[in-house]
Amino acid sequence: MIHPDTELRFISNEIGYGVVATKFIPAGTVTWVLDQLDREFTPLELQQMAPIYQNILDTYTFRNNKGNYILCWDNGRYVNHSFNSNCLTTAYDFEIAIRDIQPGEQLTDDYGYLNIPLPFRAADEGTRRKIVYPDDLLKYYKVWDNKIKKVFGNITKQQQPLRGLLPEELWDKIENIVAGREEMDSILNNFYHGVPIEISEQTV
Repeated sequence: MIHPDTELRFISNEIGYGVVATKFIPAGTVTWVLDQLDREFTPLELQQMAPIYQNILDTYTFRNNKGNYILCWDNGRYVNHSFNSNCLTTAYDFEIAIRDIQPGEQLTDDYGYLNIPLPFRAADEGTRRKIVYPDDLLKYYKVWDNKIKKVFGNITKQQQPLRGLLPEELWDKIENIVAGREEMDSILNNFYHGVPIEISEQTV
């Protein structure tokens, strides 16, 4: 489930639609949680579907570390890619804002950690990275881990509209991590090792 202080808006002809903040969302806010309405499909289930459904799932799903396809039931499926994203996923089936998000600003992810099957060239944002590759998670997990760690302690300090979707045992773990009693699990845990690696001319 996507953060309630967001809405779907048309961004541009090139980008299409995106998820935009309607209120200020401070760093450390949980912006998305995998919930009971999100659907999970195995590769076999996908293969057995009609092409029209396969195309929809190819467009709107990401793959988890089991290689299954996750379809968000709400506007979470419209969160766009950015090489300088303001949200990052964690190893715990939720995403957080890694910096303050202003009203009217898009919520963005880095598709490099979504276990994409094939590389694609993204919109040029003036960053060194120009292409998203299937193995970006292996290359950049330390960078992403550090960005998450910088704001992870804010999770228990910020108002969390999605708090009720987090299991109590997970919230206990979060509190232990914030208190220094446990280590934060790496975003690398999300990597699906069955992703084909077709890297020959990578630009970073």
